[in-house]
Amino acid sequence: MHDINDLELRGIPSLFVASEEFRAAAAAQSTALGFAAPAYFLPHPIQDRTDAEMTALADEAYTALMALLVKADH
Repeated sequence: MHDINDLELRGIPSLFVASEEFRAAAAAQSTALGFAAPAYFLPHPIQDRTDAEMTALADEAYTALMALLVKADH
């Protein structure tokens, strides 16, 4: 989240992608930093997925990710 904040401060629209398992941790860190980073959460777990499954997740997320980046672009 520190990296996303730094990029945003430099004027580079950014977001992070994590699995649902990390939603609460992301909210806590966001509160601690005072920065609400744009985020997209995928179904958990990630590490056991095949390449084909990861490609399908990426394809499904693409439109939402692009919308978050456009929204983040001030």
